[in-house]
Amino acid sequence: MSKFDQAKMLMKIKKVQKELQKQIIVVERGDGAVKVEITAEQKLKHISIDPDAIDIDDIGVLERWLEEAVKEAMSESQKIAAEKMQPFMSALGDLGL
Repeated sequence: MSKFDQAKMLMKIKKVQKELQKQIIVVERGDGAVKVEITAEQKLKHISIDPDAIDIDDIGVLERWLEEAVKEAMSESQKIAAEKMQPFMSALGDLGL
């Protein structure tokens, strides 16, 4: 791969990375009581909890909803990132990355 081709590939990769930064994944649990937002590059943007939808005496349910929402959001972000980066995987190996 020529230096020019390597530079073009890196520019395409950076473009995909910017797209991943902008793509937001939203997961809700407990009928909207808990909402988790992360980017497709796995950066946490926001967690919201509807105080009217939770029972403070059963905090374990809230913890479970949060855990489930974060796990699902992370899984979805990994899937999206893998799909978007798949076309570049062999080229990254050629670049030594």
